[in-house]
Amino acid sequence: MDRFVSTFTNKIDAKGRVSVPASFRAVLERDGYAGGIYCYPSLDAPALDCGGERLAKKIDGLLAGLPDYSDERDELSVALYGDVQVLSIDGDGRIVLPEGLRAHASLDAAVTFVGLGDKFQMWEPLRFEKRRAEARNKVQITRKLFGAGKPLISDDDSGNGGARE
Repeated sequence: MDRFVSTFTNKIDAKGRVSVPASFRAVLERDGYAGGIYCYPSLDAPALDCGGERLAKKIDGLLAGLPDYSDERDELSVALYGDVQVLSIDGDGRIVLPEGLRAHASLDAAVTFVGLGDKFQMWEPLRFEKRRAEARNKVQITRKLFGAGKPLISDDDSGNGGARE
């Protein structure tokens, strides 16, 4: 599998180290990470965005779509690359979370790792539970909206194309 999937919560030790889930490390290895994880403060959440080469290439692609020397490109570069930390994974599968990153995400005793496909996020566990509940509510509403206006399929052959009246 080449996607970050699932959710894991691990404790932060007294030295600020936390174990990266084994399945996430496996994705990073296949992704060709150069001994570390790209990690930066999320632009729109109290969380950390993290990944390997695939994430870096996506950022490069975003920047490539903006004119050189434009304010938008410079701002996005600063917001993403300017705050990136490359976190090394030790032999036991742990990373050290720098204080600045920990402060942004309010990480103290534990970290919830959340797979998002091409990247993953690190959250304070209680904040993530709230975020997960909000996301599920929004998905339920969106799902209802996607279903609105579509004909319901029926097994009858009333001649109305299978739509219920």
